[in-house]
Amino acid sequence: MIRSRRGGRHNIETAELNITAFMNLMVILVPFLLITAVFSRLAILELNLPASSTEPADPQELIFQLEVTVREGSIEVGDRNLGALGIYPSSDSGYDYEALSRKLSEIKDNYPEKTDVSILLESEIPYDTLVQVMDRVRIAETVEEDQIVRKDLFPDISIGDAPVLEGA
Repeated sequence: MIRSRRGGRHNIETAELNITAFMNLMVILVPFLLITAVFSRLAILELNLPASSTEPADPQELIFQLEVTVREGSIEVGDRNLGALGIYPSSDSGYDYEALSRKLSEIKDNYPEKTDVSILLESEIPYDTLVQVMDRVRIAETVEEDQIVRKDLFPDISIGDAPVLEGA
């Protein structure tokens, strides 16, 4: 049997893959994504668990341990060892964050080296309230000569559950 050369092997040309358009897209897209990635940073606030309060404290080694307790009807500022330093009841318009800021600024003036605070919350406190209290605990803002002046207060924040009130 003789095969004809016409029906045998066909000369097929391989098609070239043209990636020029794709490369042009990448040349534009990669710098654009790198430039815009700078603007999408997330702010992360590092939090800690509060220290244990079940240890018996030696009266001669009492260290000032600031606690801000947020309850359904008030915000309490106090020392874990000595008790309450101020109680700020909430009104119909909400919590008194300005009074809280003033008290925390006063405490910072008395204890300038102190940087840690424990925020204790009752179980039904909204997340927005926690964020606003954390903002007031970290930074105090005052207006001096038509400018807002920010002062660091207690940036090392610990979060925990508020102790249950007796009779509640």
